Amino acid sequence: MSFFGPYGPLDADDIAAINTVARFLALDDLGGRDTHNAPAFDLVVLAGNALLWTLEGAVKKARTANVPLLISGGIGHSTRLLAAAVDAHPVYRKALASQTSEARLLGDIAAMFLGLDQSLLLLEDASTNCGENGLFSRRVLDDTGLAPTAMLLVQDPLMQRRTDASFRQAWTNATCPAIVNWPVQVPRIGYRDDRIDYLQSPNSRKWTPERFLSLLTGEIQRLTDDENGYGPRGKGFLPHVDIPDDVQAAWRSIMRSGKFDTAALGRPAGG
Repeated sequence: MSFFGPYGPLDADDIAAINTVARFLALDDLGGRDTHNAPAFDLVVLAGNALLWTLEGAVKKARTANVPLLISGGIGHSTRLLAAAVDAHPVYRKALASQTSEARLLGDIAAMFLGLDQSLLLLEDASTNCGENGLFSRRVLDDTGLAPTAMLLVQDPLMQRRTDASFRQAWTNATCPAIVNWPVQVPRIGYRDDRIDYLQSPNSRKWTPERFLSLLTGEIQRLTDDENGYGPRGKGFLPHVDIPDDVQAAWRSIMRSGKFDTAALGRPAGG
């Protein structure tokens, strides 16, 4: 089938455009580097989101490097989706899904099921969006006296580039630790068993096609530095972000194709 959820029929150009935008958003500083060439870090930061495999990846990196893990997230756009993902998980659903913040719920899972030493766990549970993830994470580090030289930053891949910009914005009046971005995986769609699906994606809960396309298109609008975006020429939430010409062309192709519910594309979703 050439449909991606309710969207389609999609052709090779549609799929290529979607993957071009996704690859840009999922900023990845580790890529395929082997352990010997990977950048060093002395803190892992996970920005709360609804994809449990980002937590698993963050915990694994923190345990392997024996460094603290800071989980940032209060109640925001992703909280309901995170609670649903936990409730649907065969193991993690034993955690307290009624926790009052993303950080506390994810922290419970990290300690209860993923073997993270609680002495290495820091929680920031007041932020409601990407910008506050950065600002309030800095506040936690300042309050605890931690001064990392480099942080490994993990987020929903489609929000990775904006989260990187938000953290850099949070340190505009001070020296920002080096940021090593790692979205755990770079999403890509294509044909699997005669239908369009995610390729090379963890087996646990993924985005619905509707949320995927909403985030994918909305993030480009937020990152665009114009009067409607979040950059210096717009709302001022972010530093300037360069969007390559091929990514802008791919985004325009998606928006103008007529194969997607334009009322759903670009709407706020994900903090």
